[in-house]
Amino acid sequence: MLKLGWDLVWTIINLIVLYLLMKKFLIGPVLGIMEKRKALIESQLDNAKTVQEKAEELKGQYEQALSSAKEESVQIIEDAKADARQMSEGIVKNANLQAAKIIETAKNTAEQERENAMQGAKAEIAGLAMEAAKKLLLDGSSENGNRMLYDEFLAKAGDAHDTDLH
Repeated sequence: MLKLGWDLVWTIINLIVLYLLMKKFLIGPVLGIMEKRKALIESQLDNAKTVQEKAEELKGQYEQALSSAKEESVQIIEDAKADARQMSEGIVKNANLQAAKIIETAKNTAEQERENAMQGAKAEIAGLAMEAAKKLLLDGSSENGNRMLYDEFLAKAGDAHDTDLH
């Protein structure tokens, strides 16, 4: 059987003292270090979460700025196209107005030249009529002479008319 002696009591006391010393100097500091390490890891995880949230927020801002820049570039291109369209329409209108003015001036010039030609023809006819009247008065008036003057007048008027046309 078991014998309870002093050796057993001293062994139990030594074990209890050893346990208390290990708890105070070994287990306590190791647990303290482990708690500090756990707290450090948790704070680093919290910091990592904060940094990740900031990064996500910045990413959202950058994406929004990028989409805004794309929209702005599309708007700038549309505005430039509209301005170019307006400028081209203005240039075409201006060219049409100038062409119309040139055509109108050409018509007026042609009309003026026609009027001048008509005035010249009228003056020529009047001169021929005056010459015929003068010959009539100088030669006297006879049926045969009148017919000859009339034919001569028509011949000269026809020649004058033909030269004006060419």
